[in-house]
Amino acid sequence: MLSNPFLFALMRHLPVRLASWLGGWLSAHVARRTMKLRDARARANLAILRPDLSEAKREAILTRRWVNVGRTMAELANIDRLVNDAHVRVIDAPGYKQVLDGPGPMIALTCHLGNWDLLAAHIKWSTDRPGLGVYEDPEDPRIAAQLKKARSSYMGEAIGGDGAARGVLKHLTQKDRATLYILADERRERQVWFPTFGRPLVPSGNLSIALRLARKVGARILPFYLLRTDGPRFDLHWHAPFDPRDMDDATIIAALDAYLGTACITHADQWLALHDMDLTVDGHRPPCDFAADHR
Repeated sequence: MLSNPFLFALMRHLPVRLASWLGGWLSAHVARRTMKLRDARARANLAILRPDLSEAKREAILTRRWVNVGRTMAELANIDRLVNDAHVRVIDAPGYKQVLDGPGPMIALTCHLGNWDLLAAHIKWSTDRPGLGVYEDPEDPRIAAQLKKARSSYMGEAIGGDGAARGVLKHLTQKDRATLYILADERRERQVWFPTFGRPLVPSGNLSIALRLARKVGARILPFYLLRTDGPRFDLHWHAPFDPRDMDDATIIAALDAYLGTACITHADQWLALHDMDLTVDGHRPPCDFAADHR
């Protein structure tokens, strides 16, 4: 959808709810049929993560997941119309506001759940904290250009590529109460290194960066995620921030893994990375008995 300027423009001109529905329909009935390898990977990964479910229930999850992917892509054209209380309900809103109104820098850490771009836009809308997002351009230059254009209207500042580390450090140290938005489940070499799902993996990538930055600048880590509830309506879930001054890295990782990892498994029908990794590879296959907690 991002590679098709006509479709993207169409989504912008349609009513938000209709555009979201159309994106989901196209994804489930058109994109899924042309992306058979991704669908097969998602199916194999889900069988490993949720062996407690019947094949029929897993297929239903996969179908809902393709719908969510399509809705999310369609909603990129309408993020500015979704960033409001009518479309996003914050669980324990007073507590969330108190956290955002607190002192010091903060690293907002999440995964590709629900609509992650809307989550980035929402935190910017919810607070006067200077925000910065870290991104990595897609390999396809057409998609990268369209994505950059879409995000420019709601993301605020975003950084990626060469010089990103220096820019991030400058942002966190030179701006009062600065916030950094990071997706921890970035995909590399057809794998995710976080969540670990019980795999003996050392922290790397965005998670490792977040931990190092938090210690260097004294930032708290706010785990949160956004879940679709009905069409273009969402619930924002959050956890009390983790403070590196009071917790060592291993404890923080375990807590993040438990909170965000559980969310990815429980809501696999809304987790993008399910089709971008291969958990059948040696060293990446998680234990199968842990999934019983996510029934």
